[in-house]
Amino acid sequence: MKSVKLFLAALMAMVPALAMAQDPGAAGGMGVMGQVIFFAGFILIFYFLIWRPQSKRAKEHKALMSGLNKGDEVVTSGGMAGKITKVSDDFIVVEIADNVEVKVQKVAVAAALPKGTLKDI
Repeated sequence: MKSVKLFLAALMAMVPALAMAQDPGAAGGMGVMGQVIFFAGFILIFYFLIWRPQSKRAKEHKALMSGLNKGDEVVTSGGMAGKITKVSDDFIVVEIADNVEVKVQKVAVAAALPKGTLKDI
């Protein structure tokens, strides 16, 4: 009787190992087509979450820089707000207070403000 209990205990201990055993023919993982689909899905996710929004922002900023004119009110990336008094190829001159002008690179302009915004501040 004791040997039967010992045999059943040994059998019960082996059940999880037997349940997890794999068939040698089925141990292939993903096939080539599965890997290609997985890689293509990864590239699509990467494109829609990173590349596309970044290129859209860069295109909008380039349009903003090319559309800067004398008299526009802007905010720089450093936080200074002012009115453009002179525009050249790479630089603009921004009046931040009465008779106080600062030269700023065009790429440092973060946003263009609606007309009259500086009077309200």
